[in-house]
Amino acid sequence: MQDLPPDLPRLRTLETWLVRTLDRVRQQVAAVEQREAERQRGIDARPPEPDWLIERGLNGRQAVYVHAGGCHMAGKRSKGVERDHALRALAEGVDACPHCRPDSELGFID
Repeated sequence: MQDLPPDLPRLRTLETWLVRTLDRVRQQVAAVEQREAERQRGIDARPPEPDWLIERGLNGRQAVYVHAGGCHMAGKRSKGVERDHALRALAEGVDACPHCRPDSELGFID
């Protein structure tokens, strides 16, 4: 049993269909590769994660927690700060996050 048609017109039709299908697949591969490259460029261009975070309360003014950078409990109202600012916040009575324990990492002792 033969998989392909025996006559030239049907073979040419099949060839045309296969070429067009291959072109569509190649275009799709190129589009996916471009999206992946753009995604990777976005990841590479991200600024580094801050070492310390200050989380603000609902009013946006009062600091409620000091977090270590990357803490999963840091909320959306968190902002990256320098080490000395995190230490100063702890000294002023801002609570240390009970999950990431930035006071221990900073060497802060009440």
